[in-house]
Amino acid sequence: MNAAPADQLRLLDVQALDVRLSQLAHRRSALPEHAELDSLAKDLAQLRDLLVAAQTEESDTAREQTKAEQDVDQVRQRAVRDQQRLDSGAVTSPKDLENLQREIASLAKRQGDLEDVVLDVMERRESAQERVTELTGRVSAVETRTGESRAKRDTAQESIDAESADVTKERAAVAASVPADLLKLYEKLREQQDGVGAARLFQRRCEGCQLELNITELNDVRAAAPDAVVRCENCRRILVRTAESGL
Repeated sequence: MNAAPADQLRLLDVQALDVRLSQLAHRRSALPEHAELDSLAKDLAQLRDLLVAAQTEESDTAREQTKAEQDVDQVRQRAVRDQQRLDSGAVTSPKDLENLQREIASLAKRQGDLEDVVLDVMERRESAQERVTELTGRVSAVETRTGESRAKRDTAQESIDAESADVTKERAAVAASVPADLLKLYEKLREQQDGVGAARLFQRRCEGCQLELNITELNDVRAAAPDAVVRCENCRRILVRTAESGL
């Protein structure tokens, strides 16, 4: 394949722009906010699970407290009724009086036991409520940090995308001035060679594979016509000659 030396030099310009686009794409994918957002998402998921568990516990203890308080109220009402019967003098039988007094005493003990249960449930509910408050605050804090990190990431991405658009436009203009067959070969090699299809021959070294040409390879390049498209024998990339090639 033949191409004017100027066209081959423009191919290096295309390559430089492609490298720039690759660098920008890497920068975009490697923004530190990506890792930070992933970490925050995991933290947020864990905190939300803990919050749901705490809210469930608070709800369960609230129902348990209501039931315990109802039990205390039932016992209290029964004790009041028994005491009213005792005080009314309606019960005159010694045996019935003894049974009534015994029941009042039993109800008092039962009420005391149930009130202890209520206090225990109230303490557990208060602890659950404090846990809900704490976790709600932590969830809110992580959500705030997530929003800030997302905004920072979006701003960085917008800047990179704008630069990428400019470089893409410039690349299209430069590529349009390169002969179609040369550009086609370059694109094919670029796909095969990690994004580098053309490299400068600098001081007898291929800047694509960074290997120095041996004497035979150098003689072949020297003997090639100026418009001949030469290839590196090591990496097979297009080897563009310049005044600094060391030939």
